[in-house]
Amino acid sequence: MDESSQRQVPEAFIRLYVPPGRIKPTLSWAELLERHELCEDLAQMLGEPARAQLHELGLAEADVLGRIRAGLPATNLDLTVGEIGWVLGRLAETLGWFDDNGQPLVID
Repeated sequence: MDESSQRQVPEAFIRLYVPPGRIKPTLSWAELLERHELCEDLAQMLGEPARAQLHELGLAEADVLGRIRAGLPATNLDLTVGEIGWVLGRLAETLGWFDDNGQPLVID
C-alpha cells in the first residue's frame, strides 16, 4: 500500500480546493498532501513564536494572529488566501485559542 494513501488530509483543507458547484478538488491527491503538510508544519512551527508574542508583548490572541497573518505573505511559500486562513485557524486550535462558541479563534 502506498504510504500517501494512509495519510489524512482534513476535509476543511480539501474544501479549499473544491470550487463552488464541484465535488472534486482542483489539485491531485499528491499535491493536496504536499500543500497540507506544508501548512500543518507551518502552523506547528508558529506555536512557540505566537505564545511568546502573547506573553512577552502582552498582546491579545487576536492581535497575535493578526501579526502572523500580516507576515505570512513575506515567507515566499506562495500560500493562497485560503491556506493562510487555514494555517491561522489550525494555529489557534493547537494553542487552544477559541472564541465564545468554542471554535478556533478567527480574525478578519
